[in-house]
Amino acid sequence: MQSRFVVFFKITFSLIVLSSSLCANALTQYREHGIQNIAKQMDADLADEKYWNNYIQDIDTKFGYIESYTNILACDKSNSMLTLYTKDANQSFVSIKGYSAFTGEAKGDKIREGDLRTPIGVYKLVKKLSKVDSFYGPMAFVTSYPNSYDKYRGKNGSGIWIHGLPLAQERDSYTKGCIAINNPNIECLDRHIDIKNTILIISEEKRQNSISKESLANVLAQLYAWRYAWLYNDINSYLNFYDDTFLRFDGMNISNFSSYKTRIFKKDETKTILFNGINVIPYPGTDNMYKVTFSEIYQSSSFSFTGDKVLILKLQDSKIKIITEK
Repeated sequence: MQSRFVVFFKITFSLIVLSSSLCANALTQYREHGIQNIAKQMDADLADEKYWNNYIQDIDTKFGYIESYTNILACDKSNSMLTLYTKDANQSFVSIKGYSAFTGEAKGDKIREGDLRTPIGVYKLVKKLSKVDSFYGPMAFVTSYPNSYDKYRGKNGSGIWIHGLPLAQERDSYTKGCIAINNPNIECLDRHIDIKNTILIISEEKRQNSISKESLANVLAQLYAWRYAWLYNDINSYLNFYDDTFLRFDGMNISNFSSYKTRIFKKDETKTILFNGINVIPYPGTDNMYKVTFSEIYQSSSFSFTGDKVLILKLQDSKIKIITEK
């Protein structure tokens, strides 16, 4: 009988041979041109829609392509429900709890302070408040309204929470714009979520059953085509991903942004740009708009950055156009 060591050695050797065979072309490229040549080809391959179509084929995309969140809170204002979905062992989002909810007195998307509307959009839960006025029940979760897309559209207001019901008084069957659920339910929600891993999606109507994988693959491939142009200092291709109406979070318009980026690209610096924790979520209440978030690592000889990136983009004639970023 062969020893376990011999069996292990044979299996390992076979895997190495197979890997070497599959990577023969890459090895040749490395031998002749160095690692930079291979890296550039792999960066280009990440912008291939075929790769992404294959990659997401078996991934649950009912809410979009989601890497960094394990919980989704979906608020359907049309039937006054807040539903918690959690990733199961198969990495599928399954409904865990449904909570009856009060939302804003007025229908439609929130536009301004005091309009009595609950916003429509995609939001983070940025803070849990354990000590609140008794009107808000035992606790509240603060949302990120207004987000970058809200600000791009000139929306204002603040203080949109998920909270409980008054502890010692009656209340109306609507809110001024928050999402309110009864107190046992807000406590139940607190036990089931970690706010760092939870995203809130608020819609006026019932969510779609499925998001087009083809559209998601298209957006992901073009996200990496944008990265490729950025990484290899192709200013014309890079700027072609931006819409004429682009407005950066700090108010920089497309003209000033183009001039600013052109100066940077002329340095022709070697860069490292990595994306992790990518989320591509169709934006509720819109046609072909997406909120794209990821953790970015950027390094060059003159600048380095590690942090969260947010893009709002539209898919127009199968091409992405970035309208705002932060």
